Amino acid sequence: MNAHPMAERRFRSKSDTDAAGAKIYALAAEIYPICRSITGDGVRQTLDILKRQIPLETVEVPTGTQLFDWTAPQEWSIREAWIKNDQGIKVVDFAVHNLHIVNYSMPAHRFMEFEELAGHIHTLPEQPDLIPYRTIYYAENWGFCMRHQDFEQLKPGTYEVFIDAERFPGSLTYGEYVIKGTTDREFLLSAHLCHPSLANDNCSGMALLTYLARQMTAGAPPRHTYRFIFAPGTIGSLAWLSRNESRLDQIDHGLVVSCMGDGGGPTYKRSRNGKAFIDRAMAIALRDLAPEATILDFSPYGYDERQYCSPGFNLPVGLFQRSLFGTFPEYHTSADNLDFIRPKHLALSWEIIRYVIDIVENDWTPLNLSPKGEPQLGRRGLYGAMGGDKRTAEQAMALLWVLNLSDGKHSLLDMAERSGTSFQDIADASRRLKGAGLLVDARALAPLDA
Repeated sequence: MNAHPMAERRFRSKSDTDAAGAKIYALAAEIYPICRSITGDGVRQTLDILKRQIPLETVEVPTGTQLFDWTAPQEWSIREAWIKNDQGIKVVDFAVHNLHIVNYSMPAHRFMEFEELAGHIHTLPEQPDLIPYRTIYYAENWGFCMRHQDFEQLKPGTYEVFIDAERFPGSLTYGEYVIKGTTDREFLLSAHLCHPSLANDNCSGMALLTYLARQMTAGAPPRHTYRFIFAPGTIGSLAWLSRNESRLDQIDHGLVVSCMGDGGGPTYKRSRNGKAFIDRAMAIALRDLAPEATILDFSPYGYDERQYCSPGFNLPVGLFQRSLFGTFPEYHTSADNLDFIRPKHLALSWEIIRYVIDIVENDWTPLNLSPKGEPQLGRRGLYGAMGGDKRTAEQAMALLWVLNLSDGKHSLLDMAERSGTSFQDIADASRRLKGAGLLVDARALAPLDA
């Protein structure tokens, strides 16, 4: 098996990593101001920006389309929303911050007393200086969100409420981009795009996957086919699954990504299977690049991994985040802004995913052609000057581990797991040994009728 170009270096250079973080951050900043929802022009506007980076296909699913037990919802459009006090002063204004409106609110124009209005206002008393993010997708109602400290300044009286919004038959929109590999075995990467102005829990995942896809497009064709999905949470992944059910058996690996830009974690939640290749590859990548990471067992709550992993599909899809959703104080508030995410954190998230791709692309099962005792490596130029060089010693141990475990039953990932050696060192060792004529791909020796 020939190594994919992505695995030729043990780790990417600091300049490459820094550049990746800066570019991902810049794209996240560009899409951050847009008011997105599960449907509507905010979604399309976001996809149009991503299309400048990669040739996304935009898919429109008409309102009312059956999506398993769900149906595609109406489109939502909003132009203006505010509350004025009895002096005509705006005390809440959607134009100031997208989170001020409860997402997917119905239209309204009413005069009402403060006591009634208060039932339509959401705040965070425990975080009085932050605006909460709230939605009302599947009920006909409306509401506003504001800082609790501002809410406490409101006085009894008559208030004017105005929401210039509408729900109407249209379509649900998602984006898809496919990088064709040399095989039809697929790696699915998915990010949700329905949150308005939440930098970490939305923009970071979209920006990272877009940068990753652009970068992979510029390189040599990968072995696997890579499918990138940008869809509204829950309903969007159900829409994609309903339209692609016949091809799901081609998916060998998958990751849902979100919250890629904060300094917490990293955190990985295993697939429903729990022992899928993606679960093992993520464990090795985190061990090698972020040993402080937390790995969690699957649970049926979270992001779109719970749709991909529902029992009718049971796809090998895990969830990768920095801080786990719902556990950091900025989550679903106005504090999840562009100051909360940093290029260096985005860069490490990108590095981890690239490392997983290295594993997926370059794993193979070698067979030792000189298995009786250790072959003499020095005369083949495989041993460097040992001395006290730690890296030389690590590389030498990788050679020995690969030779010992190359019985046709252990893949490179198996070896990295058992030895505690980085996958990159194991992969480098296997290439050197194969080049010296000591290894062959075990599959090449399998009987034709096996």
